[in-house]
Amino acid sequence: MTTVEDLTADWVRWHAAREEALRAPHGWLSLTALHWLDATPRAFPGVPGEWSTDGEVVRDGVREHVVAEAGSLLVDGEGDTKVEIILRTGRHGLRVRDPHAPDLVGFTGVPAFDVSPDWVVRADFQPYDPPRPSKVDGALPGLEHHLTALGAVRFTLAGRPQELVVHAQGDGAQILFHDPTNGDTTADWRVLSVPAPTAGEVVLDFNRAINLPAGLSPYGTCPKPLPENTVTVPVEAGERRFR
Repeated sequence: MTTVEDLTADWVRWHAAREEALRAPHGWLSLTALHWLDATPRAFPGVPGEWSTDGEVVRDGVREHVVAEAGSLLVDGEGDTKVEIILRTGRHGLRVRDPHAPDLVGFTGVPAFDVSPDWVVRADFQPYDPPRPSKVDGALPGLEHHLTALGAVRFTLAGRPQELVVHAQGDGAQILFHDPTNGDTTADWRVLSVPAPTAGEVVLDFNRAINLPAGLSPYGTCPKPLPENTVTVPVEAGERRFR
């Protein structure tokens, strides 16, 4: 049986690794700008060359770059910055990643609620057969993401039944969700990662709910939850609002 002390100790190790990853020189806290491209070659602050796109290929005046939808490519910028070429909903853009960004230099950690076993819940996962395509909005206006819905988890919190759609994420799965704390003590939405579930019981530890990059930077393009992916009770667990 897991004790409160063991749960807290495991969370402290996990959260330390999470914060260490955020300290990466060109990680999410290094973002300082997002520039959308069009057919007209343009220069941008901190980005060498003039950049344009014909909708298929990105040109920096010398080289050509191709990225897949929802993908990205890092190239050298000015000094020790990196320029991330992205393609989101058919739009090419450049994100500047600067290891001297104020958010990164001044980073002291992501605030979080106290760990509690009350937020470790057992849920029933019912897979979709087959998995379903799922279109959701992106963090910035006009963007959308095409995800794969694996199924739904059903559980009870504070005596109230809940149901959330689970989406594929790499080799595992994720639950993008809203709850009544959003915009107050937490970001506008958060995400909970889970192992790729199979039919039956799955454990959800909301102590490990985290902010997506869009909750850390205004230049994140992350997917939003489906409107129905809303926990109806305040989830006072996991990461708090970063800003």
